[in-house]
Amino acid sequence: MSKFGTVGVSGQSMQPTFGDGDWLCVRWLNGQTSALERGAIVVIEREERPGIFLVKRIQKFHSGRYWVEGDSTESTDSRQWGWISPHEIRGKVLFRYWRSKK
Repeated sequence: MSKFGTVGVSGQSMQPTFGDGDWLCVRWLNGQTSALERGAIVVIEREERPGIFLVKRIQKFHSGRYWVEGDSTESTDSRQWGWISPHEIRGKVLFRYWRSKK
């Protein structure tokens, strides 16, 4: 059974798609990443930063691993980390339900 939640965007890594202060509706995946496609926007939690959720876009996947990037070239993402494991992907962004007025 899927569970849904919300995530607030902090920072500029997903500009222009999402901005600082936007709120997103998320479907938590509970380890079920097999249906994710290239271009999907996901919530990740890096092993070395537990409790910190990051919003990134899947750019490619290979051998069960994912390459994720923010939409901004200033984003910290797979361009620095390399490939991430599927268990680091926590949810899939469904839509923005609140746009920041900033």
